[in-house]
Amino acid sequence: MSEWEAKAEIKELKHLYARATDLIGTGEADAVEEGRAIYHRIYTPDAVIGAGGIEAVTGPDAWVDVVREALAEYSVTQHLIGTQVVSLDDSGTGGQMLSYLQAWHARADGHLFHFLGTYKEVVRRNAEGRWQIAEMYLEPASTDYRQLGEPEG
Repeated sequence: MSEWEAKAEIKELKHLYARATDLIGTGEADAVEEGRAIYHRIYTPDAVIGAGGIEAVTGPDAWVDVVREALAEYSVTQHLIGTQVVSLDDSGTGGQMLSYLQAWHARADGHLFHFLGTYKEVVRRNAEGRWQIAEMYLEPASTDYRQLGEPEG
C-alpha cells in the first residue's frame, strides 16, 4: 500500500466516524446499531477514546454509550470533519491523525449548540491490513449557543 493510499484510508476512518456519530445521535435503535457497527469497523477493540470534560473509555461499545448520552437532548446533529493531517511512522503500520471538527446540535425547542474542536488520534494497521483508530481524544476549541430561525425585526 502506498503512502497516499494509506493516508486516504486513514482519513476515511474519520468520515465514517462522523456518519456513525450522527446515526447514534438519532437515538433510533436501528440507527444506533448501524453506528455501533461502524465504530467496530473504525476502532480497535481496545481503543482508548476521550474528550475534554469526558473521562476516557475503552472500546467502541463504551464510546457508543458516551455519544448516546451526550447527544440525547438534541433532535438533530451533524458532525463536519474538516482539515485532516496524517503522518505515518517509519514502520508503515502506525501513525497519527489530526482532524478539525465542527458539530451542530439542535434541540427541538430551536436552540443550537455549535461545537468546534480538534481530534487527535493514533492509528494502526490491524492483522488484516486495515487501518483503525487506537486512541482518540477530542480537544475543545470553542462553543456557541444560539436560537435558530429568522432574525427578529
